[in-house]
Amino acid sequence: MSALEIVAVAVSFLGIWLTARRRMLCWPVNLLACGLYFKLFLDVRLYADMVLQALFGIAIVYGWIAWARGKEESGDIVVRPLPPLQASAGLAAGAVGALAIGWFTSRYTDAALPWMDAGLSSFSLVAQYWTARRQAASWLLWIAVDVLYVGMFVVKELWLTAGLYAAMVGLAVLGYRRWRQAAADGARIS
Repeated sequence: MSALEIVAVAVSFLGIWLTARRRMLCWPVNLLACGLYFKLFLDVRLYADMVLQALFGIAIVYGWIAWARGKEESGDIVVRPLPPLQASAGLAAGAVGALAIGWFTSRYTDAALPWMDAGLSSFSLVAQYWTARRQAASWLLWIAVDVLYVGMFVVKELWLTAGLYAAMVGLAVLGYRRWRQAAADGARIS
């Protein structure tokens, strides 16, 4: 456990908590968390997750803009449904990305866990895109991904990060409930 990991965990937890509460402040906080984890993953040779943090940075800027445009007059972020065809396309893209990243990192790098790292990174990008699009179903994918991340971080002996991801499973459950409620409340108002 390093000082970098401790700070990254604290900032990440705050960012996810703000996201679950649908607060715009989540975006700059999550951007800072990406930078911290980029460095940490470089240090422990989880290269797919390192690159994922850079891609998350881009997705965070996109999400920040999308959320700013998706507000109600009250300032609340509008939650949208995830159509089945879009869900299927996202999951297929996640699978293709996992295979491509896994193949590359297993052949051309000294990645510690190339296939697991690749799969989790790829599906995290899908979940991040769905989050940016304000789709409550994003939290279901985050739950699945975060449960598996806990195991990977235990294997890498990143105990604090494993604990963060275990807590993030709980935050994702909270986020899913809150976002579904917001969507239901919005449906009643329309």
